[in-house]
Amino acid sequence: MLLGTAGLAGALSVPPYAAAASTSAPLKGVIDTNQKFPPINPYIYGGFLEHGANIINHTMWAEVLHDRKFYYGILQVEEPKPDPANFRAAMAYIHKWTAIGSPSDISLDETNAYVGKHSPVVKLSSTPTGIAQSHVALTSGKAYTGRIVVSAEQDTEISISLVEGKNKQTVKVRASKEWNTLPFKFTAKTNTTEARFEITATGSGSFRVGVVSLMPADNIKGFRADTIALMKEMDCKILRMPGGNFISAYDWKDTIGDPDKRPPVFDPVWKALQPNDAGLDELLLMCELINCEPYWCVNTGYGEPRSGAEIVEYVNGAADTFWGAKRAANGRKEPYKVKYWNIGNEMYGHWQFGHMSREQYVIKHNLFADAMRKADPSIYIIAPGGFVDEMTTGQGIFIEGQPEVKVGSERDWAYGMFKNSKGKFDALATHAYPPENKRFDLKTGKLFDVKQSLTEWARQPAQRVATMADAWEEYKKAFPELNDGKVKVFFDEWAFSFRDSMKGTLAVAIAFHEFFKHTDFIDMAGYTMATAWLNVTPTGSTISAKGRVFQLYNQHFGSIPVGVSGNSPQPAPQYPAGGDQPKVNTGSATYPLDVMAALTKDGKTLTVAVVNPTETTQSLDLFFEGFSASAQGKAWSLIGKNLEATNVVGKKPDVVIQESSFDARSTRFQLAPAAIKIFHFPKA
Repeated sequence: MLLGTAGLAGALSVPPYAAAASTSAPLKGVIDTNQKFPPINPYIYGGFLEHGANIINHTMWAEVLHDRKFYYGILQVEEPKPDPANFRAAMAYIHKWTAIGSPSDISLDETNAYVGKHSPVVKLSSTPTGIAQSHVALTSGKAYTGRIVVSAEQDTEISISLVEGKNKQTVKVRASKEWNTLPFKFTAKTNTTEARFEITATGSGSFRVGVVSLMPADNIKGFRADTIALMKEMDCKILRMPGGNFISAYDWKDTIGDPDKRPPVFDPVWKALQPNDAGLDELLLMCELINCEPYWCVNTGYGEPRSGAEIVEYVNGAADTFWGAKRAANGRKEPYKVKYWNIGNEMYGHWQFGHMSREQYVIKHNLFADAMRKADPSIYIIAPGGFVDEMTTGQGIFIEGQPEVKVGSERDWAYGMFKNSKGKFDALATHAYPPENKRFDLKTGKLFDVKQSLTEWARQPAQRVATMADAWEEYKKAFPELNDGKVKVFFDEWAFSFRDSMKGTLAVAIAFHEFFKHTDFIDMAGYTMATAWLNVTPTGSTISAKGRVFQLYNQHFGSIPVGVSGNSPQPAPQYPAGGDQPKVNTGSATYPLDVMAALTKDGKTLTVAVVNPTETTQSLDLFFEGFSASAQGKAWSLIGKNLEATNVVGKKPDVVIQESSFDARSTRFQLAPAAIKIFHFPKA
């Protein structure tokens, strides 16, 4: 929490982790509104949402049953959950179907499967036999609608049951020789994550199950109503989908048409099942539901230029084109008009499916760009960058004795793109995931442990943005045409500290400040993952601490950056420049505070954001040049009860945004520890 000492309205308490006030002379910050910079593109507040494992399936998508197309068949006993410490395995884990009755009565029909490679066949007897799935999550009083695709050797009554402890609801449907899609519905009696869903029958002969689905009745086009509402509240400006590494082994054609006929596939990247329910049309529709610009990534790993052109035609083509007609037949006559297209993800990485040398890939990129622009000349193309800072700090191929990738070297992927693909892209993408409490050693090429103050820890992601900015200056020397400002950078994957906490919001805020300093060429940023803005359980959701810091800046920071100076420069770098160390440490000349300022678009309000990434109270004197403030101002504070404060479903939020008033003619402010605040000074 950040408090002004003169005239601030409202009695706000200091957080319990606040330390004694600093006894040093107050810091001085000077805001010069005569010094203006290019406007902040609101796409800086964007997100990245990868379809890896169950990131989308278990947060945004409303389906409550797992493996609804029976990719894994029917087990005798469900396998145990993996250790949560095994992140990828835990993300990929889903509940499997098990047999009711003897497992020998269950077989898999590979000859006449409804979808995928097989469909379960249940042999009937005088006692109920069938299949079940446990650990189904339900909300008491909520209605659930479902459908089942079944057939049988002879007319058969099938029982569909929802078991909640001692409560059991059963709906009867009739199966015949032909596959039929039959609806059913339930109303949950309890709040539980341990309900059981059963499909059984008695008699003679057998029945087959092709597909089954169960969703909350309030779903919105297949998406969860609660998470859609929160994502809309987040006001996400742009969303990069559906990968990520996932994209390089992804076939978009598996994700269109009748959802029940889309084949379930095993994603080799995340080593997880993809039911292909939240497909291309659904994800683009989700962007419309949350009022967000879609930014689509295409497969240049195992994909080829023709597939790139076809997806552009499917998405943006008129209804009388070949693929546009297929889209219209699938229920969407009007084109989606997607502007932003990412041709490939991290193709410079040896881990990427379909990776090839830079000299080969630039040719592939150019073929994609030409084919896609032929399908729609208006699209905006973003290519994988691989700048020297990114290639040095772990994204490139390590060579013993040559850990640092130099501008213009054969390992400088961005240089190759500038040289060989000029005119074939509008922006280059870059990614950054700085690790906590570690630094990169330029001599060995290895990470080493460091002890960091809160200030040093909080500016790690901003430092990585700054190293990329240093690299950009070197590229401008090699390619002077970059000085015209037409080619941009999309920082479309970035994150730091994947734990959600008040502490983490400090790093996000300081990273925003660094993005704002480079509005001449950084046009977009996509936080990993966009769902990190939420805390989600199978039945509930709330906006996380990190979500609140995004809201704070998105809603209350200005759009035209202005100059900030002060009397306390940032300390000199402790490490050699390069890798994860910029030439000059990031931050304003108000150390240890970080101050950023911007005018609103109409110029009537000066917004000043201050981050105190220390564990002591700090004093700040603010002065303006070229701007006179009126008497009354407003401020918004991000408040957390301690550094580890977070927001969790079912509990009162520990991190909130609080509004207050203050005397805008004041100059001195006391800044509480670990605090973020945005002041609005109205123009006199």
